[in-house]
Formats: sequence, structure tokens, C-alpha cells
Amino acid sequence: MDLSIFEAEGLTPHSWSNGPGDVYGWHSHPYHKVLLCVSGSITFHTPDGDVHLEAGDRLDLPAGTRHAATVGPDGVTCWEAHREMGE
Repeated sequence: MDLSIFEAEGLTPHSWSNGPGDVYGWHSHPYHKVLLCVSGSITFHTPDGDVHLEAGDRLDLPAGTRHAATVGPDGVTCWEAHREMGE
């Protein structure tokens, strides 16, 4: 997967993976989160509704956005970067 999108935005990504059915409870971050799904799938739950990501999909979560997540049946690998407030 081409990660040049992060470089073009001045962001430094890191990779993470989770197994099938893993769940993240409701939380938020003090930074803007940029996610790119590389393989598998994950569904992010937000107050505005669910956002399902599969390989090649991107999600931007503004700072302070409450969210939870459920990993799909094949697990997931994502690249993630953080944009601090004011960037």
C-alpha cells in the first residue's frame, strides 16, 4: 500500500494490527487521527453512526471525537498518524 499520502500531509504513520472480533471501547483523543486500512476490516462507531473500513479506506477523526471500534472477521492492519491541534 502506498503511504505517500501521509508524507504529502507531513505525517509519520505507524502500523498496528488486531485479531478478529477485537473491540475498542468508547474513548477520544486530543489529536486528529488519520487511519488507512491496509488489510482486513474494522468498523468505527461514532455518535454520528458507524464507519466501516476495508483495505484502501481512510478515516479522519477530528480531535475529541468519541469513538469505539470492532475488528472484522479476518482481523485488521492499519497505518495511523496523528495531527496535533493547530497543524
